[in-house]
Amino acid sequence: MKPSDSIDAWVERTIHTEPVFQGKVISLQVDTVELPEGKTATREIVKHPGAAAVMALLDGKLLVVEQFRKPLEKFQVEIPAGKLDPGEDPEAAAARELEEETGYRAEHLQLVSAFYTSPGFADEKLYLYFAERVVPGQSNPDEDEFLQVKAITLEEAEVYLAEGKISDAKTIMALYAWKLYKLTGQIV
Repeated sequence: MKPSDSIDAWVERTIHTEPVFQGKVISLQVDTVELPEGKTATREIVKHPGAAAVMALLDGKLLVVEQFRKPLEKFQVEIPAGKLDPGEDPEAAAARELEEETGYRAEHLQLVSAFYTSPGFADEKLYLYFAERVVPGQSNPDEDEFLQVKAITLEEAEVYLAEGKISDAKTIMALYAWKLYKLTGQIV
């Protein structure tokens, strides 16, 4: 890019959108786009309503859930998370998911970050929240959700990470935020 060039010149203009699949959680579309030099290309795009996750501490330990993840064909240890309902506030979704999955409620949630999980092909935006104080609530996992709730130390989390039991981006990001918090007392 030359200094005089505008980055706006690189925008891909959508010429046509072809819906391919509409599911319960995601949809898939194929867009035909015009490239900056005038040629066309296709983009396969997964549309997702967004999600919220919580790194919640209970007596200095991180609340996590262990569950089987079919796309990976293995069990994973993850922070509580779930998709946003239509029009749902991300913070409300985070609070809901924490209680549904773990049986704990947050006294206060603080936004750590919001990020796109896979911007090369999906528009999913995930909101990561922090809760330092949690109180007992009422667990109510989805009917197709089978979870084991654990409270783990940072050292246990690092072992899970090394073993590949923790391998999703939101939980890895939460672990780094937790380390920063332990070192500085600041979450963001």
